[in-house]
Amino acid sequence: MNRVLLFCEYDGTGFVGYQIQNNGRSVQEVIQKALSELYKTDLKITGCSRTDSGVHAAEHASSYDAPFIIPEDKIPLALNALLPCDVAVRKAVYVDDDFSARFSCKGKTYCYRIYCSPVRSPLRARYSYYSSYECDVERMKEAAKYFAGEHDFEAFCAAGGSQETTVRRLTGVTVDRDKNDPSMIEIRVTGEAFLYNMVRIIAGTLYYVGTGKIEPSDIPSIIEERDRSKAGKTLPPEGLTLERVYYC
Repeated sequence: MNRVLLFCEYDGTGFVGYQIQNNGRSVQEVIQKALSELYKTDLKITGCSRTDSGVHAAEHASSYDAPFIIPEDKIPLALNALLPCDVAVRKAVYVDDDFSARFSCKGKTYCYRIYCSPVRSPLRARYSYYSSYECDVERMKEAAKYFAGEHDFEAFCAAGGSQETTVRRLTGVTVDRDKNDPSMIEIRVTGEAFLYNMVRIIAGTLYYVGTGKIEPSDIPSIIEERDRSKAGKTLPPEGLTLERVYYC
């Protein structure tokens, strides 16, 4: 067995998400198609996570079993020649036979971007949420610290999830302005695993804090009460990017 770990980048705009679905084009589908063409046999891949429709990835990982050896540095070149322009393989490495892109994953970092300006930007619209209101980043930073640690995040889970428990552990939530574009606010959430729409709801809650609808000191009680209606809105998918996947 020759197990390979792929690190991919994709623009999620034209996809129904990572996982294969019946209602449209998926990232998993196009990568499997390219792999099957490269190796001349049907291949299946296991992804590190299921990103939702419209969500992007700067680093997403998938693993598969190759029927024969291709040098690691040649795999991205060969696959990228077969993949559409909105998906690219950035790196490929051979791993142990018991490795799984999903179950060997130790954590992930997501980034949600909010563009604040009196005037919207078509060039930023594909990768951020537009706010015509200015956000108080210091208030958002103060609120963000309450999310770290292990909590029951039921208030930050959208209906429709299939999880057995809503308890999750976050190792960090940060809020900063982009140094090169101060109008862009970046909310980074790092954790071991996430609930359905959890990061987008945390981002929406911090957005409400930044615009004065929620006080930073309200966050502990929102978490404790586990009432979805007390948290912020679910921000749209285009602002969300999976940035890092951790395996050690």
